Amino acid sequence: MSLAMASDAKFSTCTAWFCIVSFACLASAQLSPSFYETSCPGALYTIHAAVRAAVAKERRMGASLLRLHFHYVLGGPSWTVQLGRRDATTASFSAANNDIPSPTSDLSALISAFSKKGLSTTDLVALSGAHTIGQARCTTFRARIYNESNIDSSLASSLQSNCPSSGSDDNLSPLDAVSPNFFDNAYYRDLVNNKGLLHSDQQLFSGGSVDSQTKSYSTNFPKFYSDFASAMVNMGNISPLTGSNGEIRINCRKTN
Repeated sequence: MSLAMASDAKFSTCTAWFCIVSFACLASAQLSPSFYETSCPGALYTIHAAVRAAVAKERRMGASLLRLHFHYVLGGPSWTVQLGRRDATTASFSAANNDIPSPTSDLSALISAFSKKGLSTTDLVALSGAHTIGQARCTTFRARIYNESNIDSSLASSLQSNCPSSGSDDNLSPLDAVSPNFFDNAYYRDLVNNKGLLHSDQQLFSGGSVDSQTKSYSTNFPKFYSDFASAMVNMGNISPLTGSNGEIRINCRKTN
């Protein structure tokens, strides 16, 4: 079973809320792969079932859940995740926008953003492979399909039919047109053929320092899977809230 749980506290309260009392008793515990074995032995099974049901109902949920460190249901590698993270009691929309690279970012900006979080360029290219599933809004790739030259002309024409030069900002197109519902390495094959949907995607194969890694992933999916799993663990270990820091939300949409 391939199941990642870096946002485990949030999903535990959403899908296994009946364990809340037991979780609360673990306030002083730290991250561990077996964090819930005693307090909530059914947590992983419950979450896995909920993920499968969500993706079966709406395939696009696969991409959303991957962004929260869950996948599989759609294929891909597995890894051992340290469990026991807690939800934050505050949130900042502006801080999130400052930390998350924009779809118009150049390679240097992408490398800098990842480096600030302690992630390497290898992590950057591997984690970008999450774009092998999911869709993007017209407004995020309009400038690329109308103004950039390093894009396959047939792809640009096809995308323009669904994303006019003005309006229809919310129209969607797949980040990976080859196999948008499956976790594979087609995203990288797109890039080496100038078929990246976002400007930031194509930056991974644009004559820069990460071209060789991108090309390697396009033909060597075991290497991509291995590096992706390692990078997800690295990302999951960025300043997790544990012990008395943060909380386990009763309602995932708001603080307690």
